[in-house]
Amino acid sequence: MGVPSFYRWLVEKYPNIVAPAVEEEDCPAGGGAAVYFDNLYLDMNGIIHPCFHPEDQTACPPPATFDEVFQSMFDYMDLLLRIVRPRRLLYLAVDGVAPRAKMNQQRARRFKSAKAAKEELEENLMRERFRAQGKEVLPRDDTPREVSDPNIITPGTEFMEKLSAALEYYVRARLSSDPRWKDVKVILSDANVPGEGEHKIMSFIRGQRSMENYDPNTRHCLYGLDADLIMLALASHEVHFSILREDVLRQNHQPDICVPVTGRSFTAQELPKVKCRGWFPRITEARSKGKLPKKPYQFLNIWVLREYVELEMTIPGCKQDIDRLIDDFIFICFLTGNDFIPHIPSLEIHEYAVDLLIDVYKTTYNKMGGYIVDTDKIKDKHAAYVKISRLEKFLHELSLHEEKIFLKRFELREKLLCKIQCQAAEDEWNERNYGIVEESADGLERESISACNDDKPDVTENTSELKRNLKDKLRSKQDLFKNGSFKHDRIRLGLPGWKSRFYKEKFGAETSNEIGRLQTEMVQKYSEGLCWVLRYYFSDVPSWSWYYPFYYAPFASDLKRLSQFKISFTVDKPLRPFDQLMAVLPPESSCALPKCYSKLMGCEESAIQMFYPSDLAIDTHGKRFLWQGVAKLPFIDVKLLLSATKTVEKDLALHEMRRNTIRQEKILLRNPNSLANNAVFAPISEKKILISTSEITGWLSQDEDGPSNGLFRSPIRDLPDITHDQTISAVFFNPEAVKPISRLLDNVIVPDKTVAESDIRMRPMWHTYPGPRPPTVTCRPDTLWKGSSPAMQPREEVKNAGTGWMGRGRGGVGAAPTEAHQIGRSSFGLVRGDAAGGAEALKRTSGSYGRGFQGGRFDGVGDGGAYSFRPGGGWAGRGSAAQKQQQTAWRPVGTWARGGGRGGSGQPRAW
Repeated sequence: MGVPSFYRWLVEKYPNIVAPAVEEEDCPAGGGAAVYFDNLYLDMNGIIHPCFHPEDQTACPPPATFDEVFQSMFDYMDLLLRIVRPRRLLYLAVDGVAPRAKMNQQRARRFKSAKAAKEELEENLMRERFRAQGKEVLPRDDTPREVSDPNIITPGTEFMEKLSAALEYYVRARLSSDPRWKDVKVILSDANVPGEGEHKIMSFIRGQRSMENYDPNTRHCLYGLDADLIMLALASHEVHFSILREDVLRQNHQPDICVPVTGRSFTAQELPKVKCRGWFPRITEARSKGKLPKKPYQFLNIWVLREYVELEMTIPGCKQDIDRLIDDFIFICFLTGNDFIPHIPSLEIHEYAVDLLIDVYKTTYNKMGGYIVDTDKIKDKHAAYVKISRLEKFLHELSLHEEKIFLKRFELREKLLCKIQCQAAEDEWNERNYGIVEESADGLERESISACNDDKPDVTENTSELKRNLKDKLRSKQDLFKNGSFKHDRIRLGLPGWKSRFYKEKFGAETSNEIGRLQTEMVQKYSEGLCWVLRYYFSDVPSWSWYYPFYYAPFASDLKRLSQFKISFTVDKPLRPFDQLMAVLPPESSCALPKCYSKLMGCEESAIQMFYPSDLAIDTHGKRFLWQGVAKLPFIDVKLLLSATKTVEKDLALHEMRRNTIRQEKILLRNPNSLANNAVFAPISEKKILISTSEITGWLSQDEDGPSNGLFRSPIRDLPDITHDQTISAVFFNPEAVKPISRLLDNVIVPDKTVAESDIRMRPMWHTYPGPRPPTVTCRPDTLWKGSSPAMQPREEVKNAGTGWMGRGRGGVGAAPTEAHQIGRSSFGLVRGDAAGGAEALKRTSGSYGRGFQGGRFDGVGDGGAYSFRPGGGWAGRGSAAQKQQQTAWRPVGTWARGGGRGGSGQPRAW
């Protein structure tokens, strides 16, 4: 699910759901720590992208060819198999054509990617700077590369066709040579099989568990990084389910590791004239004694998460069904957003939106009269699986928190902007006053480097530093607060009149009638979206053509009178691969299309030219980072698109026609006896044959590519042909789950419970706590406002105290108040300067949030120079040494001043 920070929130809230994962070779003798699974499912997009464009390109340079990508993927999959050790089935799922609802998100992401691909200019400037400092770096590799545009990781491209062949080669090579694969069956669902990878996996599981001979104690493991995998695993109601993923939280907190090196340094002139990307890893390997640390992996165990949800969602005194509670939990989390509909504006994960949703659910459960979702009716054509009247009551209760959330968000943002402006001004002063000194130092450094023949600059380290600096530079450009691109907030959510201003600013709606009609249409489509997503997660695609036709979600307070809408979906078919490419690719990626199709993008006479704007408008209102902005692209008219592409289909070559076809999954195995029916592999068999065992059920038909006859040609350069291919293959048809079972199956062995009520981490609601981040406590609600550690003594800050315009003052430190831990460090009103005020100063730290806005002013009250905002003026300090506003008018960041505190002079450095 496209919900930023959801995984982090989940692990912080329910820490026992994760457990470390280890490779087979790392297990102790006797296999005591080994964990085995029956089925392993790989969401291949979580493997393709890291191998295609590694995130850390200083440690892992990006590949230059498709073959390098494929070989990296093979190594990656081998690693995952050593961790999971599946005994029955391996399912490889590549994203195929997605539903129309997902294409809006795919289209926006790809257009943003094309807009952001302007690193070359930044790199040139940084190389010039390094050269001026006397730092030699490797010459840039300007040779044409196959791997340059990640947008080609889309069904229908030449890359995806070659990927399919590479994956089949990988499977056949392992089945024919690795004894651990002897009894493993492999299902390959490539990009020509419609559907997103993770949903194809869940469709397979639902179909299997609906069969009578299914083993309810099958142990499943699904690899992938998307947060929606967690919700999908919960929705399967399979208790023996784990999700394997990289432990990104642990990696982010690990210190930098220094790898010992040997040998002398090299200059650029001494290096062999080869491609930079090929040279870099070889030199690094030759100069390193040790190996780079392995990435940590972890299992997220669904049965433990079920325990947490049961404890969290249960209402005292009510006898409840854990499976239905889980269904409701999944549904209300949809309101925080996903890949198909935007999130409710007042709900952000990092503001503990899910905590709020759970609290509102428990508060309104009895008022609602029961559960919101009834998955027994999941196939109903009119969405009877959502109890609309109950949902309305839930949303009404949720809307009561809306304005408080907006108000606190506005205040925190203004304080953060002020803090950043302070730092920017100080940095500007330092740059202006110390710049000459730095330039002199750089000159001396260059002379020293040139004079020292025995200590030549290390070109490897310099190049690595260049890449790191470039990455940091590009990242800083994304920060709108720091780079000065943040626009004036004309909407001011939470202040009187905010809703009218929103609809006028975003949609141009002027009158109350226009706003009313717009609200009604948005609410209807959003209600449809909630029903569409629920069925998609629990059953199948309700409609391939449905989509949400707005850039923004309605407010919680607008989601009312839902019963007036009649909800139904049109049953239809997915687009073909080339049609989806035309719907999601920007003009910059038109080379991934057949020539006859790419002309439709670049021709001014094309009937669909308006779908490909040359300039992408991104709405960053209320966002700090550019990547969080909403891409305002024109929505695709599918009928118009198909009428245009139909005129050029006749010009496709045969191999292009194959790329544009819809295919079926393929099953590959070494031992046909494990299927209990190997008649399908007979050369004369042409009909579908049923196979049914406790391990797998479905229908098979002959592989369209025919048998390999012992020889399978390698599609990858430098990898040999398989001359003794022992693999047999067939087309696989998964049984359809006519009525998905949304409960635990009979005869399932449920693991012993490991989570107690004391393990639930309670915390105050974000919008009611007087600070930016409420503390977490692991105790009962009656101690909700107590921290998990003793009160902290305020720290005496001495650095730069009493000097300069940023001086904080020194003074005597007063006794710590009892609530210091509660509002000291985590409060968004930060006391500085007059420490002599002691407890009284800390009590007033929370500033304006406790009192709200008074007379149109945003007033901070800290004695050490807090800020106030006057709509008609600027920032003004209220500390004891605050300066007059007009005296700082020269500052480019605005008119503001900062009090120096009673112990500081408050004298601006620039005066």
